[in-house]
Amino acid sequence: MLGWFWPLIFMGRAQRKLFKRGAPILTYHKIGRPPAGTRDPFLYARPEQLDHHLEMLETAGLQAASLSSLPAAPALNRFVVTFDDGFRSVLDGGLEALARHKVSAIQFIASGFIGRRNEWDVEKGEVPEPLMDAAQIKQWLAAGHEIGSHSATHRNLKRLSPAEAREEILGSKRALEDQFGVAVRHFCYPFGGWTPAVRDTVIEAGYNSGCTVLFGVNEPEADPYTLRRIIPLSSAELARKAVHRTLRIGR
Repeated sequence: MLGWFWPLIFMGRAQRKLFKRGAPILTYHKIGRPPAGTRDPFLYARPEQLDHHLEMLETAGLQAASLSSLPAAPALNRFVVTFDDGFRSVLDGGLEALARHKVSAIQFIASGFIGRRNEWDVEKGEVPEPLMDAAQIKQWLAAGHEIGSHSATHRNLKRLSPAEAREEILGSKRALEDQFGVAVRHFCYPFGGWTPAVRDTVIEAGYNSGCTVLFGVNEPEADPYTLRRIIPLSSAELARKAVHRTLRIGR
């Protein structure tokens, strides 16, 4: 979830300095305006915000890279764009900006929720949002983007038995590859929940990387199975998020 990241003030002097140390992996969830009743409006980015973020990265001299290329040869002056959960709004609201900036992104899909909605959020009181169905995922792939696994049912793998975690990790890879006919090389830990044993299972399953919710950039020697990521937030958004989080916790 977004709240587990330390937010980024996008793109100030400190961030430019940070980006000189390694490759940032940006994380998004939903594209569009936050609907009434949402518990976390910072899970949303408007299409023009995504476009602005990509433009700022280019202006700063960073080049877009795919997640597939990053673990094998991490380099400076590169960035990666990831989307968690497979929300339909990313297809509807994000493709234009990605194409304009020639960015190939990756959607992490929970294989058991294709064409359904974000039940893991709804059970906590969040507004339901539709997830991409099979035809929409094929459209995403046809646009030159990738898919990765976000497990089968978006459960926190830290809380599962080894056998359950193994099925979430291996089963989702098999299901996605069988359904879409593409290699699924990358995994994203749901809720950021991982342990050394979970990490080892991701390796054994044949993935090339694993994405966490740890804040930071990825230096050349970074462990490809505990990749760090960043939420792009402006200073104004950062201030609003701090207030929003304080009010929500105080309820």
